[in-house]
Formats: sequence, structure tokens, C-alpha cells
Amino acid sequence: MNDAVVVGGGLAGAAVALLLSQAGREVALIEREACPADKVCGEFLSREAALYLASFGLDLPAFGAAPIEAVRLVERDRVAVAALPFSALSLSRRVLDEALLARAAAAGASIRRGVRVQALTRAGAGWEARLEDGSAIEARAAFLATGKHDVRGLRRPSGLQDDLVAFKLHWRLSPRQAVELDRHVELVLFEGGYAGLQPVEGDRANLCLLVRKGRFAALGQRWDRLLCAMREGSPHLDARLAGAEPCRARPLALSAIPYGHVQRRADGIWRLGDQAAVIPSFSGDGMSIALHSARLAATAYLEGASAEAFQRRLSRDVLGQVLLSTGLSHGLVRRPGQAALGAAARLCPGLMAAVAGRTRVSEAALVRGGLPAAALQGGRGPRWATR
Repeated sequence: MNDAVVVGGGLAGAAVALLLSQAGREVALIEREACPADKVCGEFLSREAALYLASFGLDLPAFGAAPIEAVRLVERDRVAVAALPFSALSLSRRVLDEALLARAAAAGASIRRGVRVQALTRAGAGWEARLEDGSAIEARAAFLATGKHDVRGLRRPSGLQDDLVAFKLHWRLSPRQAVELDRHVELVLFEGGYAGLQPVEGDRANLCLLVRKGRFAALGQRWDRLLCAMREGSPHLDARLAGAEPCRARPLALSAIPYGHVQRRADGIWRLGDQAAVIPSFSGDGMSIALHSARLAATAYLEGASAEAFQRRLSRDVLGQVLLSTGLSHGLVRRPGQAALGAAARLCPGLMAAVAGRTRVSEAALVRGGLPAAALQGGRGPRWATR
């Protein structure tokens, strides 16, 4: 019997498998994707995410991660700009997840790919993960890290904002627009939703967006109509995409995302990442929360704490940030809120930096998660080299 079975090979799953394997535990990780794949994600790595990944042995600049230093809020034809209060990076999930999975495998974790978990149930004093091919994996502890996808019978509640559809598509911008976007993340507001645009490795840009289901239905639930409406409503975005080439024919899409959900209780399963807390995408802290949950869970498990104690601790670490972000996200998808937030950002650009700072995992929580206090000194964090 394994010490742990980890369901999901994204950041949270790969990180907890790595940490437990490094501690000498027998870990089996099951990942539904058979090969590297893109995911619906803004791909923004804030300072704490970068610090966690560095502690796992990943050299992000070596993978081509793009530095991000400032944020632009775009409301119709009006733009507000502010420097971020921390150094950040941008790297595609296709590259990042594979790098962390490779680290987990090198540490001794057994990685099984290209198969889905049909059920995760109690089996005596442990757990059984039953796979779609009829086989099963037994373990003393179960870690659920399937991101935004639920396992049958373990569906998360609806959350505080669950009326959104997400899309993600990489683009190759024109040389001029790529220079304009360099070192910036842009939050573009449009009717019924908002989009994030930022550079990633390989001279590409990631466009990741959320739109209300009602608005998408009014557009015939068609991506081409949504994209056209976004560009017509935002001259800034239209200019960015002028002459740009999409890197695939159609975007990735995802619905029924329970933004605002925070798991406060547990039934013996260690829930990580988006299975534990789902923060709205504009905050850019989803990957930080995933990595923090993995480090916190591994530490608690190795110290003999229960999944329930871990879940309570994690909820205290992230609840405030998730609630604040969800409240703001409700405003970002409605015209009155968009106008008010856009005006506030233009009158006080520092407000955007303040919000960015208030939606992060706190330094006290990071220390509890195992990051040495010395690594957190220096305010903005390390400066990253130019690509």
C-alpha cells in the first residue's frame, strides 16, 4: 500500500508528491493528461509563487519566464497604469506543470498518466482510487488536486460567483504590440466580463478571460462573436490583437467554476489548490494558493496532523483574500462596477497596487508553509533578468 495517492498532476498535486517523496514516503500520482497540455489559467506567477517554485528547485528564468512589473486596467478607451508591489513572472502551464512533475518523478514519486480517476473512496483505514481502466490504487492518505475539475461524488459547492465561463488562448502579437505589452499584465474590462493579457515564454501572449453566462448566451454561445464584441468594445484590446495570430484554432473553455469557494472542513481527504480554494482569476494568486496548499499539506501530513486540521489552517490563510477578490470580481463583470472601478483606478493608480498586495498569501502564512523568513526579506523580491 502506498503512503499517499495524489489525484491530479497540476501544481498542487506535483508539489505535494515532490515533498512527500523527498521525505521518503511512497507516493502514487495520477494525472488525466497523457502528455504536456495547456490549461485554462492566467499563468501569472506572483512573488510568493516564484519563491515556492524556487524552493522546489525550479529556475523559472531558465524556462523563459517573462518578467511582469506593472498592471494596466483598461475600461473602454481609458487606461490606468500602476507598478506592482512585488516582482512577478509569467510562464505557461504546459511548461511549468511538466517541470514540477519531472521534479516529483525524480524524487521517487510513481507517476501514472493518461488515465482518469472514476472514484475516490474509503477502503478500510485508507483510501482507494479506482481508475477508468478498472484498476485501483490503495493508499493510507488521499490528496485531491484536480484543479477546476471535480471527481465524481466529490463535487465542490457552487461558490459565491458561479455564473461565469472561462476561455484561454495564446497569441503571437505583432512586434510593435509585443513591445507595448512587455513586462505588463493588462486587465481589460468588456461587457459582461474581463480579460487578462500578458506575455509568456516563446514570444507569445496569454489571453485568459471570464464572461457571464447570460452575456455569452446572448452572443449565441459562439467564441468568434464574443471575441468580436470584446474588440468592438475595447479599442485597446482591438489594437493589441491587430495583426496577431492565435496559436490554436479555438480557445480552451471551462464553465461552472465556483469562484469564492473555500473548503473549511474535511472528510479525511486532503484537498489542495482549486479543490480547496477558488480565487477569481484577476487576482493572479491562484497558483500561489495551490503551491501554498501543497507545502502546508505536506508539512502537516509529515508532522502527523489530520486533514481536518490542515483544511482549517489553509482556510484561515486564504479566506480573506478569496472573499475580497470575489467581491471585486462581481463588480468587474457588471457595467456600473466596471465604470466605478475604472474611475477609481484612474484617480488613484496606487489602488491597483494596494488590491494586488491585499489579495496575496500573507508572509506569515508563507512562513507556516515552510518558506524561510530570510527568503521573504527584500520587499518586492528578486529582480528577474530580461528575456
